[in-house]
Amino acid sequence: MAKKVVIDQDECIGCETCVELCPEVFALDSDGEKAEVIKEDAVELECVIESIDTCPVECIAIE
Repeated sequence: MAKKVVIDQDECIGCETCVELCPEVFALDSDGEKAEVIKEDAVELECVIESIDTCPVECIAIE
């Protein structure tokens, strides 16, 4: 099974850190309140790892 980038929507606080660090993978949802993954298969991008490491609520993961 392929790895993918995921965000726990229940934990996300919409701080936009991941969107700023890695806009090719993350975006705000249609309500502009929480981040969502727009490119799940981008697990090897350095900005994804940086987003995981800097998320204040640790809601981003690779599964």
